[in-house]
Amino acid sequence: MKVGKVPNELLEKIILGKIKKCRGEVVLRPKIGEDCSAVDFGEQLCVVTTDPITGATNKVGSLAVHISCNDLASSGAEPVGLMITILAPPETAEKELEEIMSQITETAASVNAEILGGHTEITSAVNRLIINCTALGKACTDKMVTTSGAKPDNFIIMTKSAGLEGTSIIANDNEKHLVKNLGHEIIKNAKSFIDRISVVREGLAASKFGATAMHDATEGGILGAVWELAEASGVGVVIHKDKIPVENETKKICEVYNIDPLKLISSGSMIIAAQDGEGMIKKLENEGIQATIIGMTTLDCGKYIIYNNNKDKIEPPEADELYKAVK
Repeated sequence: MKVGKVPNELLEKIILGKIKKCRGEVVLRPKIGEDCSAVDFGEQLCVVTTDPITGATNKVGSLAVHISCNDLASSGAEPVGLMITILAPPETAEKELEEIMSQITETAASVNAEILGGHTEITSAVNRLIINCTALGKACTDKMVTTSGAKPDNFIIMTKSAGLEGTSIIANDNEKHLVKNLGHEIIKNAKSFIDRISVVREGLAASKFGATAMHDATEGGILGAVWELAEASGVGVVIHKDKIPVENETKKICEVYNIDPLKLISSGSMIIAAQDGEGMIKKLENEGIQATIIGMTTLDCGKYIIYNNNKDKIEPPEADELYKAVK
C-alpha cells in the first residue's frame, strides 16, 4: 500500500464499515472527514480525538499536542487533557526523550491542557520515533460543530496560510540542503511557522460566532480539508485558487521539491463554513485571526477549484505532498 493515510474508499470498507453502534451516549461517531467523536455527559459533551506524528523528526512533541488539540477545536471543543504514547527505537538517547517531554508539557500548557498519562516504550518495532496523542475536550451541547454541518450556499473561509506545518517540517528536517538553495533568512522564517499551527483560538471563536462546519487542514492540505468537509456534509464546493493565501517561504520551498502547497499538510489553517462570510471574517479579525473567504458550497456534490478561468475537479486526498521532501 502507498505511504500516507489509507484511501477513503478503503477506509470506509475495511475500517469504518466494521464499527458497530451500541451506546446511546455517543452523539458523534466516526465517518470520512470527521476527526472527533463526542459522548453526551449531560450539560456538556466530552469530545475525543487521537492522532500520531509520523512524518516529522523535529519538534515532534509540540506537533503531537497541537495536531490533536486542533481536532478538538474544529468541533468547537476546549482542550482539557492529553494521553501521550511515545514509541522510540533503541538508539534513542535519554536527552532526546527529555527534550520531547519538555516540548509536550510546554505546548500543552500553552493551550491550557493537562497531561493525564500515557505510555513510553523503547522498542525495535519502530525505526523512528512515533508519538500518538489522544486529546479530550469539552463543549456545550449547543456549541458543538461538526465537519458534516455545512449547507448549500455557505461561504468557505480559511484561516492563516496554506502549508504552514509542512513548510516548518521540511525546513527543519532538510535545513542544510535548503539553506544552500534559498539562504538562511527564508529557512529561519519557515522553521518558525511551527509557532502558528495551533487553531484552538479560531476554532473556539468560530463556533461561538455561528460556524456551520469546521475542519482543520492536516494531511492532504487545504484541498484535502475542503474535499473532506464537502464530502462529510453532502454538498458541493467551488473555491478560487488565487484567493488562497500562501506564504513566500512556502512557495520557495515547494518549488525546490516540486510540491503543490495546496496539498501540503496545513495544520495552522482552519476551514470554516458559515452562512455570513463577511460577518465571520470581521469577527475572526477582531480576535486577531487572519481569515479569507476562498469559495462557496453548492447544492450539487461536485467539488471544484477555479484558476485562470479553468475549472478543475478537487480529488479525494491521497498521500500528502510532504513525503516528496521528507523520507
